[in-house]
Amino acid sequence: MSKRSIPAGAVARGTDKGYTHAVLKPGSERPVEQIDKKYPYLRPRDAATLILVRQRGKIPEVLLGCRDAKHAFMPNRYVFPGGRVDPADARVPVATPLNRFVDERLRKAATPQRARALAVAAVRETFEETGLMLAKPLKGGAPEENFGEHWHGFLDKGFAPALDCLDLIARAVTPPGRPRRFNARFFMARAEDATGEIRHSSELGDIRWVRLDEARELPLPTITGLILGEIGRLVKEPPDTKKQRKIPLFTTVHRRHLMLEE
Repeated sequence: MSKRSIPAGAVARGTDKGYTHAVLKPGSERPVEQIDKKYPYLRPRDAATLILVRQRGKIPEVLLGCRDAKHAFMPNRYVFPGGRVDPADARVPVATPLNRFVDERLRKAATPQRARALAVAAVRETFEETGLMLAKPLKGGAPEENFGEHWHGFLDKGFAPALDCLDLIARAVTPPGRPRRFNARFFMARAEDATGEIRHSSELGDIRWVRLDEARELPLPTITGLILGEIGRLVKEPPDTKKQRKIPLFTTVHRRHLMLEE
């Protein structure tokens, strides 16, 4: 298999200095986080994250929670709810399908079935970790099949994932040498489209709404800081929902950490 070439104009980092407040442009360096220990090579696993955004006055807020100190991956860091795709995510019934442009963006790096599973995973993980449901009533009511305990209080109540509420805003592949590696898709949705009461879980604690201009003051993973910048840009300059667009891709090519587009 041939090696991936580095895109023309890409700038590589020689050191690890964490995220920058500056806006990155396609082909520019991708800041990455320093780690004290290198781990054996791991293949990235598909994962999905859901960013809920609400407007309070002039400053938007995002929902963040703190990962437990015992976690091997990003302990004591504030993150958006999310996690890896489960096998059942491809079979879970949905109330509404993905927007066609979002579906097309997902399919650039996933099969049609996997694209749908990624979107379902984002909704499921958010419900598991925060208690909030991005859902609409399921035609025909609750499904007969049991899709697991993590769907209790969701599917059994006659609700199913509302995938049409999701917008895909970025993809990021964890650099090599980490204790966990993910090929993560970052979805965004309006908080008004989610229902339920926020509750803490074994995955996330101190779940709270944080003003976008104050979020960087929390202990964040590098990628979360970068995504916050993208959220700010999208809130300030909302994209045309009737047209396709490219999204940032944060990845590593030949040990060089890059921000590209796809």
